[in-house]
Amino acid sequence: MNRRDFIENAAIISAAAVLVPGLLGEQLAQAQTVDAYALPPLPYAYDALEPHIDKMTMEIHHSKHHAAYVNNLNKALEKYPELKKQSPQDLVRKQGTMPDAIHSAVRDHGGGHVNHTFFWTIMGPNAGGDPGGEIAAAITAEYGDIAKFREEFGKFAAGRFGSGWAWLVYSDRELKLTSTANQDSPLSYGQTPILGIDVWEHAYYLKYQNRRADYIGAWWNVVNWDAVNKIYVTASK
Repeated sequence: MNRRDFIENAAIISAAAVLVPGLLGEQLAQAQTVDAYALPPLPYAYDALEPHIDKMTMEIHHSKHHAAYVNNLNKALEKYPELKKQSPQDLVRKQGTMPDAIHSAVRDHGGGHVNHTFFWTIMGPNAGGDPGGEIAAAITAEYGDIAKFREEFGKFAAGRFGSGWAWLVYSDRELKLTSTANQDSPLSYGQTPILGIDVWEHAYYLKYQNRRADYIGAWWNVVNWDAVNKIYVTASK
């Protein structure tokens, strides 16, 4: 296994740990957040998703926007060192129990950190195409065929008013489509993300301007279905 493959596989495992309870990786994540949360490295180069997502967008999105969520989450928790012992996914899951002074920060910045960590992982170079494995069978069983699924998913992504995300989630032992506003995470609603697209303008405006539908269409070319399948298999056990 070369270094790039190692990084990509580690990122997939980390995303599953971020989103699926009970994994050893989650315990490791908790051990690494005693002092502060950190921006995870992108598992591929900034230009790796060209021509579908441009290099400048990826660099700004990761090194500026995602980094800001991490930094602001750390600042919000400065007076709550005991909470930094929790993984970011646990913070987001339990946001309803957070002190009033930081509830919004955990929802916005914690959600932004978790959502983006997941987002980078389910994309990749030399990706796209149709899914395989258990996720393909599950999507076909729920939506009839892959084309119909893409159409329905696209409606959630295009129809999200303002900023937010569209998601395929695993909940109550089945797949469901949903969308969330801003940086709200499905984790806060007891759902496990399996696939998600960021439809904030900063995710696509440099290349696609106001053509969100074009961005959504191009995004399918960078979906890493192998990663999505691994996350689904872990979630559905």
